[in-house]
Amino acid sequence: MDFEQIRFERDGPAAIITLDRPENYNAYTAQMGQELAAAIRQCDGDDSVRAVILTGAGRHFCVGADMSAGAASFDTSDGGAGAKNFGTSENGKRDGAGFVGALYNSLKPTIAAFNGAAVGVGITLALPTDIKIAASTAKFGFVFTQRGLPPEAGSAWFLPQIVGLPQALKWCLTGRVFDAAEALEGGLVSEVVAPDELLPTALKLAHEIARNTAPVSVALTRQLLWRYGPDSAPFDLLAKDGAFALALGASDDVKEGVGAFLEKRAPAFPGKVSRDMPNGFPWWDETGQGS
Repeated sequence: MDFEQIRFERDGPAAIITLDRPENYNAYTAQMGQELAAAIRQCDGDDSVRAVILTGAGRHFCVGADMSAGAASFDTSDGGAGAKNFGTSENGKRDGAGFVGALYNSLKPTIAAFNGAAVGVGITLALPTDIKIAASTAKFGFVFTQRGLPPEAGSAWFLPQIVGLPQALKWCLTGRVFDAAEALEGGLVSEVVAPDELLPTALKLAHEIARNTAPVSVALTRQLLWRYGPDSAPFDLLAKDGAFALALGASDDVKEGVGAFLEKRAPAFPGKVSRDMPNGFPWWDETGQGS
C-alpha cells in the first residue's frame, strides 16, 4: 500500500511508522487512521518484522484531530467537515476502531516514541502500544472535556489499564496538558530521554526484543497480558495459559531457548508467527472479544 500521511521504514527487524504531516503537526485525519491500521497489519504479515516503533515527523508526535475546519471540525452530521477526521473505512467501521483494533490485536510488540506534543487523539491513538517512551520535551493532554467531547478511541478503557483509575480521572476530567515528567510519574510512559536519544532508545528496545526473544512467544505474551491483565480474577486466564504453555513446551523454540541458555549463546528461534502459533490462537474469534 502507498502511504501519504504516514511514512513506513525499516531498521533491520524494526519497522518504523512515522505520522507524517509535519506541516500540520501531524494532526490526525481519517486517512491517517486508515494508513496506520494498514501498516500495522502489514507488519503482522511480515515475519521479518520483530517490533514496531510509532513516532511523529518534525516537532510533534500528533497534536490531535485536524481542526482546519474550525468549530465544524468534529461535526459529522450530513457529511460535515468532521468526516475528514472521523469518517468510515471501506468495511464500514469507524477509522478509530480500525487503528485501535490493529494495534490491540497486533502480533508484534509496539513501541510509541513521543517526540513532542501528543494531545487528544494524538495520545489516545498510541494507548494500545506496549511500551511508551518520551522525549523530555514531549507534552500530553486528554483534552476532550475542554472541547466538549468525551474520550474516544477506547481511551476510557485503555488509560485506566495503564495508569489506574484515579490518575485517568484526574487527567481526563481536568483536560489539562502536562509534561513528560508528570507522564512518567503517572505511569503513562516508562522512560523519558533527551530528544536526540528518543529514536535510538526505541530502536535499542526493538533490537533487544528481536535478538533475545521468540516471535511466537512474544505474540502470545502481549495478547495474554492485554486481554487478561484487567480481569479481576486469574481463572479465565488459567484456562488459556496452561494449554498454551503445554503446546509450546514441545516446540522447537523452547528447545532452542533452553539450549541457548545452557550453552551460554544467543538463541536463534526457528518459530514464525505466520505458521507456528499454537492451536486455539486467536481465541477471541471464538468468544467475540477483540476486533
